[in-house]
Amino acid sequence: MESEVKLASGALATLAVATAALVVLPYIQVRDVQPPPELKPYTEQELRGRQVYIANGCVYCHTQQPRDPSFGPDGLRGWGRPTVPADYSYDRPHLLGSMRTGPDLMNIGVRQPSQDWHLGHLYQPRAYVPDSIMPAYPYLFTLKPQAEEGDVSVKLPPGHVPEGQVVIANEDAVALVHYLQSLKRDYPVLPPEPRAK
Repeated sequence: MESEVKLASGALATLAVATAALVVLPYIQVRDVQPPPELKPYTEQELRGRQVYIANGCVYCHTQQPRDPSFGPDGLRGWGRPTVPADYSYDRPHLLGSMRTGPDLMNIGVRQPSQDWHLGHLYQPRAYVPDSIMPAYPYLFTLKPQAEEGDVSVKLPPGHVPEGQVVIANEDAVALVHYLQSLKRDYPVLPPEPRAK
């Protein structure tokens, strides 16, 4: 009986220490972090695009957290400055990701501001990055003989346009691109203000 009590006590103590270290202390450190003035809340269309991003599993292959130069060559790759907690002020849930099968997307809105590029890349990634292993998302698009008023047509590189067809982006594709374009964390990071005592 005594060994079971010691085992249970040890397990509870270990759980308490882990919870304090991994949940409570980080929360205390970032609970009062204010969003930078340059960071704007997501628009309704960007939030819809964020849901499309989640629904299509983009987070499984892409991170949204450029690392400090001491941890990796993210800056040399052109992925932008390391992120800070304030960069995620409007993200619920946070989409940090853990795999880098594809490039980090936190600053994709700075690196690729073009809506045409994003739409074409979603329709056929290899038209833009020949060695890409990213899947195409043709179900986010419709093929028509010609574009109608209000349609968002996709401008593809030569050789990738279906013959006699126009590729039209649906609302989910356009919203996803708006979300990707909103991923811009190129404002300067200021040191945190000291807390009042």
